[in-house]
Amino acid sequence: MPSEDPTVEGAAPSGGSVLVVDDDPFIARLLDIELRAAGYDVQIANDGSQALDLARERCPDLVLADVMMPNVDGFELTRRLRQDSRTATVSVIMLTARGLSADKLEGFAVGADDYIVKPFDTPELLARISGVLRRAREMRQQSPLTGLPGNLRIEHEIEDRIQAQERFAILYADLDHFKAYNDHYGFMRGDQAIQATARLIEGVVHEAGGTHRFVGHVGGDDFVVVCDADEAEAIAELLVRRFDEAVPELYDPEDREHGRIEVADRRGERQSYPLLTISIGIATTAHRTFHHYAEAVAVATELKAYTKSVPTSSWAVDRRTS
Repeated sequence: MPSEDPTVEGAAPSGGSVLVVDDDPFIARLLDIELRAAGYDVQIANDGSQALDLARERCPDLVLADVMMPNVDGFELTRRLRQDSRTATVSVIMLTARGLSADKLEGFAVGADDYIVKPFDTPELLARISGVLRRAREMRQQSPLTGLPGNLRIEHEIEDRIQAQERFAILYADLDHFKAYNDHYGFMRGDQAIQATARLIEGVVHEAGGTHRFVGHVGGDDFVVVCDADEAEAIAELLVRRFDEAVPELYDPEDREHGRIEVADRRGERQSYPLLTISIGIATTAHRTFHHYAEAVAVATELKAYTKSVPTSSWAVDRRTS
């Protein structure tokens, strides 16, 4: 598969598919020719109803739709795409002969990602398509709960540093007693706790200074920080301290005063759990060389599991040489 440089505006993504929707055969044919020449896989629909059928059958990466069409116009098409779980996340760019602000606002209100006024300049159109698809790919690589980079971005970040033979460290962190917290306060409060943890980790990494650092959300209550090998222990220590300072605010006053919560187990018996703590395992190239991102993550995960045996927030670093 050819490599892709997302920084080059107008470059076609490998395998990108576009559904062109226009009742003007000349415009539809022109777009078909230009997009295929740019490397896109193109389908053509003559009206909004046909576009819906095609999109539901095989959802494209992007829908390029004319606004003014009979029966189902571009606004209604976009609205229906967003309401259908099969097509809800598809990118949409609207084409219109009218550049009125009211039309643009309506387009964005129903879920369009961009808006281009006819007659359009082909290089600009290709650049807009490339930009919308790039943003969509970046969003799919983010955690929807925290907005932090997700697993794919984490993997790439670690692998890139390994290939560049950089000195780096991975801090793998997760929360202790989170299930009990979630059971006690409910999923909404649990999500808020995860979001607060994400903001806290970002704040600590920023507070520690320096550059070329990365914060990712693996999922659930698991997070990853990638930084210079010499910074890892200081960041971990600061993160543990800041977390312990902040965590009482996640609890109701009575639970905060008692320093614990009670949750019924599967047999209905009440069990007591302390306040949330954080455990951090550190894998670092300061003592060994990693050849694959999974190897580095496995070491960090192993150290994190070790720290979870400690009843307080804690961190541990791998100092083995092999």
